[in-house]
Amino acid sequence: MAKTALHLYALALGSNRPLSARLTPRQLLAEAATRIAQHARIVATSPTIETPPIGPSRRRYANAAILVQSPLEPPAMLAWLQSIEQALGRRRYRRWGARSVDIDIILWSGGIWNSPMLTIPHPAFAARDFVLTPLRAIAPGWRDPRSALTIRHLDARLQKAQQTMPQEVDHPRRPL
Repeated sequence: MAKTALHLYALALGSNRPLSARLTPRQLLAEAATRIAQHARIVATSPTIETPPIGPSRRRYANAAILVQSPLEPPAMLAWLQSIEQALGRRRYRRWGARSVDIDIILWSGGIWNSPMLTIPHPAFAARDFVLTPLRAIAPGWRDPRSALTIRHLDARLQKAQQTMPQEVDHPRRPL
């Protein structure tokens, strides 16, 4: 009997559009994690943080990260995660618009993956505080396969860069 290889994935979850009074952004992230756990083993879950939006949306985001173990290869994992997004009300209208749930593959144990539909590591993850902060809580030593820097180091670099840039809006990282 052939043994199926398990892959470790770092996933970023975000939401800023409630579906109902019960399904708030924070609850949508919990529901997404529950659905992910139906076909993958959750290894770690970060705290949920509140962050300001980027782009045209005005609603604040709930963001978190999870580490999951799965036999799925990256294209199958992407398709499965997109089916969860769709089941939880995700509609792709405009870039950076309000969304009920967004699940991104940030890193995987196989290193680099490049295809027309998917790039791992996520191309912008190292410049996004709302991705690095939750990811640092659960995988501080995971190395970016492109730069060889750890998540902890990438986050420290980003924080230092943000301290030297003029701030237009106050956007502290707040746990929800």
